[in-house]
Amino acid sequence: MRGIIFSRFKPDEDTRSPFQKLLDLFTQLLTYTSGDVTEALQWLTELDKEFGLTNDEYGIGDFIQELREKGYLKENEETGKIELTAKTEQTIRKNALEEIFGKLKKSTVGNHNIRKSGMGDELNAETRPFEFGDSIDQLDVTASIRNAQINHGIDSFSIHQDDLEIKETDYKTQTSTALMIDISHSMILYGEDRITPAKKVAMALSELITTRYPKDTLDIIVFGNDAWQVEIKDLPYLTVGPYHTNTVAGLELAMDLLRRRRNPNKQIFMITDGKPTCLKIGKEYYKNSFGLDRKILNRTLNLAAQCKKLKIPITTFMVATDPWLQKFVQEFTETNNGKAFFSGTDNLGQFLFYDFENGKRKLF
Repeated sequence: MRGIIFSRFKPDEDTRSPFQKLLDLFTQLLTYTSGDVTEALQWLTELDKEFGLTNDEYGIGDFIQELREKGYLKENEETGKIELTAKTEQTIRKNALEEIFGKLKKSTVGNHNIRKSGMGDELNAETRPFEFGDSIDQLDVTASIRNAQINHGIDSFSIHQDDLEIKETDYKTQTSTALMIDISHSMILYGEDRITPAKKVAMALSELITTRYPKDTLDIIVFGNDAWQVEIKDLPYLTVGPYHTNTVAGLELAMDLLRRRRNPNKQIFMITDGKPTCLKIGKEYYKNSFGLDRKILNRTLNLAAQCKKLKIPITTFMVATDPWLQKFVQEFTETNNGKAFFSGTDNLGQFLFYDFENGKRKLF
């Protein structure tokens, strides 16, 4: 007689060192505190009091000392303030990449497959008859000899051009991506932190591109009342401001940056939680937070149409799921012939990663 035997669950033992355990938590806290080391350490101390993260042999003081010794923290000579180093900033990006996209191994240059075979640098399972101009390096020797034996026999073995087969290869595309991040005040309203998931996604995407697709380019843009470009190293320190949402400024800057890129494949990712509410006309700001303002909306849709003509698809990741926002997103997406995801904050990274990887196979 078959039966089921239940036993006590024993979780896998965590073999990480005390320093590594605290470092992983510390880098998470730095994302929430926008790179404020002092605040992150205060949070870590409070968590230690509540959950007993340290013991008599290794305390928070030991952790701070080890952070200094291993080059994760430095002291500003002018102000005396403790600051992050470039090593810590990269660690935060790597942790974001592993958290959102999983552990990805670094691969060779290019590495964006598309659904078209030809003179590429990655072999696939397909073969085809030899054509004039094909490289001998692509010759499938085994298949060619087999064809010669079938066509001419073993006794009078010879190989002719008609016997030759070529291994198919896949093209590798290079892509220029502009990532727009909304830093308007609504990204922290109503008790929901939307800016932290957006920052994590930006850091993960930047680490993915620099390690796995080194020939790709990524331009990161933040937009509120205005829009400006930020460097990858600035991502942990991004904060929300008392801004409206000037989507037009963000799109104009994204188009300008992509125009300078030589890659034939270009795209815009936009992470936002609301509708456009602001325009800059000359030196003045035109603002309206109540409903969809036709003046602002028309300018936004005009830029979406321009991007379509330039073959720049826009993928919108809406981190709010309010039904009344869907009308704007739908009209914007249809105008650009792009895509939109109402992802919320929990699965934003999975949606963006899927679209980034899958979209590369379609661009040509």
